[in-house]
Amino acid sequence: MNELTSKIGNELIKLGADIVGFGDLKELPDEVREGLPMGISVAVIYPKEIIRGIHELPTQKYREWYDALNERLDMIVSRGAEFIRELGYNAIAQTHENVGFGEDNNNTTLPHKTVATRAGIGWIGKSALLVTEQYGSAIRISSILTNANLSVAAPINESPCGNCMICANACPAGAISGKEWRVGLYRDEFFAPNKCRKTAKERSKLGFGGDITICGKCIEICPYTQKYIHT
Repeated sequence: MNELTSKIGNELIKLGADIVGFGDLKELPDEVREGLPMGISVAVIYPKEIIRGIHELPTQKYREWYDALNERLDMIVSRGAEFIRELGYNAIAQTHENVGFGEDNNNTTLPHKTVATRAGIGWIGKSALLVTEQYGSAIRISSILTNANLSVAAPINESPCGNCMICANACPAGAISGKEWRVGLYRDEFFAPNKCRKTAKERSKLGFGGDITICGKCIEICPYTQKYIHT
């Protein structure tokens, strides 16, 4: 890892990131990545007790942490991009305002999950969530686009989920087909987002009276998440 990469990574950790990864995006079309060749993936983690608490239904505490982590990510990537610009490079923060968090729209131009897989942070699980070795899916993610000369990780191009069907069998919406992700596979070929959103809204109302599309069952039930929250 070169000195510039370490400097940027350390700054993002100081700002509150739990995971930082650097990826080469040049394989993606210019217009998708704003003409910038590098992506920085940033993740923050949910506390273990918050994820343990959504075993049956989403909770008010889960919703509060969901919102708080999203706000924290916007701050981290905004300040991180500013820091990179001060070093003399171009940088664009992929904030909620720019790309959303995925609750109300089916697609984004450059999903944070794509940047995360290019940066080697994790893979796309059968639930269409990013899965990491250390925290499972008990994370929220964001990203920065830049032209800084960064040392990058090896990308992850396919899922190691194999024959595991735990999230598919547990999904209350029946939105998970069980088909494994690989680079180039369109999300709707293995996951039904509209089914997910409809049921998530119903479960939010049941769980805490909320009018929001959060559920979290596939996050909580994933074996990688289970390992994290019970360690």
